Amino acid sequence: MEKKRHALRKLLEAVEHELLRKPNHKTLDRLSLLAGYQDWESFQEALHGEGDGEENYEVGEKQRK
Repeated sequence: MEKKRHALRKLLEAVEHELLRKPNHKTLDRLSLLAGYQDWESFQEALHGEGDGEENYEVGEKQRK
């Protein structure tokens, strides 16, 4: 029974480690799209810089013309 508990504890640690890992860049880009930004960098600029995300929509409007 102790071996089983040890194995389960190791499995739990491995799962927790995977869940706490930083998402890859592609995932971050997709999450940024859900928040209304073109990519992770645009989201970070709006979050930490002076950008507000409006430039994302302006670029899209310019490309349509």
